[in-house]
Amino acid sequence: MLIGASAVVLAGVLGIRYGLLESGLLPTDCGGSLDEGVAGWCGLKWLVVQSFIQQRLGWVSFACGLLAFASRRRAAAWGGWLTGLGGLVLYNFDLAAIGALLSLLVLARDAAQHGYGEDEAGDEPADRLGVGRLG
Repeated sequence: MLIGASAVVLAGVLGIRYGLLESGLLPTDCGGSLDEGVAGWCGLKWLVVQSFIQQRLGWVSFACGLLAFASRRRAAAWGGWLTGLGGLVLYNFDLAAIGALLSLLVLARDAAQHGYGEDEAGDEPADRLGVGRLG
């Protein structure tokens, strides 16, 4: 689930960055404030640009990651991880990286505690190789 959700978020933000912002598909003559009006494509551009001005997306990821790490809340960890991925692509590198890593630690710890990826109970690697136990 982690890989699938991460792939969807990465595809979305990469599409926004390279497909809309840097390709020039969005209009360049938009006003810079709400007072000037932001409708249609200018509204979309305004929303995207607002997400990474002053590291806003990075701050959200950092706050969610810190909350998840301190409280072990999976919902906060998912929020920190997914907004962190978005922030890494959308110009919020510093805070988004910290938030994403803190969140990923919580998600990985939870997976390890629930036994995802572990050997079957009582099936030690030595038993599978036919070595057995000594003595």
